[in-house]
Amino acid sequence: MKMKWGIDHTWTLFLDRDGVINERLMGAYVRSIDEFKFLQEIPETIAQLSTIFGRVIVVTNQQGIGKGLMTERNLEEVHAYMCAKIEAHGGKIERCYHAPELDGAQNKMRKPQPGMALKAKDHYPEIQFDRSVMVGDSDSDIVFGQQLGMKTVRVRTAEPIGIEADDTVVSLSEFLKSLKNEK
Repeated sequence: MKMKWGIDHTWTLFLDRDGVINERLMGAYVRSIDEFKFLQEIPETIAQLSTIFGRVIVVTNQQGIGKGLMTERNLEEVHAYMCAKIEAHGGKIERCYHAPELDGAQNKMRKPQPGMALKAKDHYPEIQFDRSVMVGDSDSDIVFGQQLGMKTVRVRTAEPIGIEADDTVVSLSEFLKSLKNEK
C-alpha cells in the first residue's frame, strides 16, 4: 500500500457495487435479494469506513435494467436490503446511484462517464472530488474517478487491468486496514 492521502471526515468515499461490496456474477446480474451475497466482512468494513469518511456513496452500472432482465424496483429492493444490513452493523451508505443504460450507450450517467458523481455533488454540494476516493474493480471505475480528480483504488478481481489505479488491494477490508495504518 502506498497511500498517504490524509483522509478524514471531509472526504467522500465512492464505491462500485458488484465485485467490491457483493459477489459479482460474471456474465449475469444480481436481480434480487436472494442473488445478493456480501463479500467477506463488508458490512463491518463499510461501518468502519463510515466513521472515517464524511459520506459513503455507491455508484453502479446496472445494464440488467436496460436489457429488461430486472426492473428499477428490483434494484431498489436489493439496495434497500444492502443498506439495511450495513446500517445494522453501524454503517451508512448515504445514497446509491445507478446507470441502467446498456454498455456502449452514449449516456453521461454510465461509468466511466461522470454523471453519477455529478448527480451526487448536486445532492451534496460539499463534495470535493479532489477529496474523494473511488474504489472499484474495473477500468471504467478507475477512469470514472480519474476524470474527476479522485484518488482511485482497484479491488483486484478476475477483471483484466488496463488502467492503473493509485492503489490496488485484494478487498475493501484491505483498503480499510491501510487507512488505519496511515493514522
